[in-house]
Amino acid sequence: MPMALILSSHVAGSQVGASAQAAALAQFGVDSMVVPTVLYGRHPGWGPPGGAPTSVEVMEGMLEGVGANGLLGLTDVVITGYFASAAQVLVAARAIDAVRAAPRGSPPYSALPRTPTVIVDPTMGDAGKGLYVPAEVADVIAGELIPRADLVACNAWELQHLTGMDAGDPQAAVLAGRRLDRPTLVSSVQSGGEIGVVYVDRNEAWLAAHAKAERAPNGTGDLLTALFAAALLEGQTLSYGLARAVGGVAETVTAANLWNAPELPIVAMAARIKQTSPSVRIERLA
Repeated sequence: MPMALILSSHVAGSQVGASAQAAALAQFGVDSMVVPTVLYGRHPGWGPPGGAPTSVEVMEGMLEGVGANGLLGLTDVVITGYFASAAQVLVAARAIDAVRAAPRGSPPYSALPRTPTVIVDPTMGDAGKGLYVPAEVADVIAGELIPRADLVACNAWELQHLTGMDAGDPQAAVLAGRRLDRPTLVSSVQSGGEIGVVYVDRNEAWLAAHAKAERAPNGTGDLLTALFAAALLEGQTLSYGLARAVGGVAETVTAANLWNAPELPIVAMAARIKQTSPSVRIERLA
């Protein structure tokens, strides 16, 4: 029974952030504990979202409750995403440290020890928009969460912001990812007439690419992170995990366009996101 701890946005009416990730992970038998950073009614891209950021005190109290039940020691993956304040980022950093320090494999769960994986999605900006969080939030993510990450899951603009290097095409993304010195999953990489995702670490690099869709609902990056996390928990090879995750996102976007759905139909696509897609090509870059 794999378990995820997700610190990100909860948006009631949009399939983004922690809401989307928990829905996707459930299809792989992964239970999620969500500690929300904001409680919104809809994605801000639709207009005023309603709701408000979660207070640091509420986040800390929720994490204390999780810890009091011994669940930090059962957490297999931590995923961080959107933060409304620098103080929230520091809460997440302490939570990561607590997960890593928690006793693991204690009875009655001694048969389930697993080293936790920390995935940091530095949700801070995008091409054409620049930073959409306060600069101090971006700075604390870079200073506190990136060094704690086992995997950084970012878009090409965010990788450029973190490294100062262009990351818009596959080879540039490989070089920038290695400058970051963390295994990195880079979305929104342009490859000819295609769009793709690059995975890069010190030893290898892969591109999974497909034709661009005319429209993509919000939340594709959040879904990608969850699907790749599921592949890591399953012990899949990096190339297969990348191809399957990118395929799951591509197929869900295609379904949204066919159905004229304003949000990603993650639950409706439950069976499809667990398979590779013939529309995705995989290429080794290094």
